[in-house]
Amino acid sequence: MSYPLNANLRDVIASNLTSHDRVSVADRSLRKAAVALVVSAAQQDAPSSIVVTLRASKLNRHGGQYALPGGRLDEGENVVDAALRETHEEVGLRLDTSSVLGVLDDMVTRSGFVITPVVAWAGAGASFTPDPGEVAKLYRVPLHELDAASIPEIVADRTGGKPVMSAVFPTIGHRMYAPTAALLYQFREVCLHGRTTRVGDLGQPEFTRS
Repeated sequence: MSYPLNANLRDVIASNLTSHDRVSVADRSLRKAAVALVVSAAQQDAPSSIVVTLRASKLNRHGGQYALPGGRLDEGENVVDAALRETHEEVGLRLDTSSVLGVLDDMVTRSGFVITPVVAWAGAGASFTPDPGEVAKLYRVPLHELDAASIPEIVADRTGGKPVMSAVFPTIGHRMYAPTAALLYQFREVCLHGRTTRVGDLGQPEFTRS
């Protein structure tokens, strides 16, 4: 299915998020973080995509892993402000709160965070300038790649935890694991197709702990 960037797609995503009864996690033992699912395209009515990064290998946390722009909340910051700030800091794109279409389910990570995914509309012609200290490579994953019948791929966890979810996107060319793969999967299910699909019971491999 094709997803040209236009007002209709924006309205569909916004409407589906408004109807979504999101799951929030209130656990004070977990550190709060937010990520941005940024929808954009090279020009109006061109195929839409979501920004995914490969984190710099030298980073102390999650180095060399695939991620969405995002990070830990600063003191007194809310999830929307954190997601937008991190998007500017990591990939050089400045968005304001009017770009936010809604929020997906919180997801708990093996590294002790609860991630809140914020869906933002960057529109046509958005340009990105990744910070080389944080981002080794930036990808624009077309939305149609999220519709692959092979997504999600789920296997048993070797340590006996939740079943581990992964996906392969042609634009990236390597296997991506939850939590990032799971957040993209829920974006597909909720934002593009209006389904009530949860990802909290999908696990992450052991290496995502660090």
